[in-house]
Amino acid sequence: MENRSPAPRMRVTAAFDARREAAAITPRLLASDEVQPVFTGSVDTDSLLYECGLEVLQGLQATLANEPVSLMITDSEGLVLSRLSNDASVNRSLDKVHLAPGFNFAERNAGTTGLGLALADRTPSLVRADEHYCTDLRGYTCAAVPVLDPTTGELAGSVNLTTWSDSSPKLLLALAQAAAGNTTALMLARSTGRKIRPSPRGEVFRVYADRHRQHEEACPALSAGWTDALADAKTALAQGRVVAVVGEPGVGKTALISLARKEIQARERVLSARQPAPEDVESWLTLWTPELGKDSTCVIVSGVDALPAWAATELAAKFAAVRRAGRTPPQPYVLTAERYSALPDALRPLVDAVIEVPALRFRPADILPLARHFARQDRGRPIVFTPAATSALTSYSWPGNVKQLRRIVRDAASRTEVVDTHHLPAELFSAGGHRLNRLQSLERDEIVRCLTEPGITLVQAAIELGMGRATLYRKIAQYGIKVPGRTHQS
Repeated sequence: MENRSPAPRMRVTAAFDARREAAAITPRLLASDEVQPVFTGSVDTDSLLYECGLEVLQGLQATLANEPVSLMITDSEGLVLSRLSNDASVNRSLDKVHLAPGFNFAERNAGTTGLGLALADRTPSLVRADEHYCTDLRGYTCAAVPVLDPTTGELAGSVNLTTWSDSSPKLLLALAQAAAGNTTALMLARSTGRKIRPSPRGEVFRVYADRHRQHEEACPALSAGWTDALADAKTALAQGRVVAVVGEPGVGKTALISLARKEIQARERVLSARQPAPEDVESWLTLWTPELGKDSTCVIVSGVDALPAWAATELAAKFAAVRRAGRTPPQPYVLTAERYSALPDALRPLVDAVIEVPALRFRPADILPLARHFARQDRGRPIVFTPAATSALTSYSWPGNVKQLRRIVRDAASRTEVVDTHHLPAELFSAGGHRLNRLQSLERDEIVRCLTEPGITLVQAAIELGMGRATLYRKIAQYGIKVPGRTHQS
């Protein structure tokens, strides 16, 4: 959508531009004769999004005290959590169309609004008065910006600014973007001191054939949780079925399909397209979708649950066209997502089989074989893990799954050929039962560093840390620190 203020021009040119802009808007602006939001009657005011978003919008409201604008927070489903405005006429008008806390303004309930577009497409959206197909909303200009959880990358909700139609739309969108950015920053500052999740880079593809991987070590023998999923994938793909592989981030969904295809078609190319940041989706699609329909190519589209709605619809049309081409056997393609229920509506009907990859915490027998495999890949020779390091690896819950294991093992193996506890990060030795701020995380890490030094006693650790032994005992209990082989006695 083109976000610019109209400029004076000849009547014929203006009419042409209006038709052109309407044609561009139509696919995303869904017709709706009236607003029909769903009232839930309950609003979650305990969420981090609500807490941080409300604080940011209250600050913005103070600077817009005399402006006829309403500032809103919604959750990821379009439920209005909060609405702030000092203008009585705006409040009365919004009440008439039910744009108020407790009402759900998702696209499916209320037609297309800036709010609904921002949530569906995960991009900043501006819908001006005359662009609303719903007649009840044609008096407003709405600017909405999605808010992503800074540590998980998941859609948390949106910030929505609504005002009368004759107000400056560019300024409204800029204010909404600033408010959403400040909300994300505040959420990060209050969310356990963990590192911010990097934005998806949109790695367009990774292509390989069997002959390029013959030098690599064979995948180790793994538990039934993995091998059963692999067998199911091979069966479905051999039958030409469209597969959705689901599981937590980092469990190895793409690796599972790549291995299954390799065992079916050893010399086949595997094209893996990983979702990009929302602003890069269009160029991402343009770059790799021409590969669809080519012989001996299996396409894996990762993270389709994070795609904007318009991109999922376009992708579904391309996949359907490939299927209609009637190739025998049909070109294989695979979708991955965290949950089947999170698959976009446009893509879900294309799926013939769903395969779940279990999280690594449900496959403890796979941890050490995978650790040895990753270490050998990195160093080119076997790496030894001491009993204490082995215990630390196998007793950890691995919230980041195989991806986290690979990162930690490769970092340790890059520094030694005998991995012990002091080569492993502090996160493996803490129970993690409560959130830590940045200072607490630093303190925990330093305690673990001292306790994992070979031969150090608790008295020596307390002296090095500059605290009393009783304080050290209390800190160990506070952070749930457990170092294999240490009883925490002096």
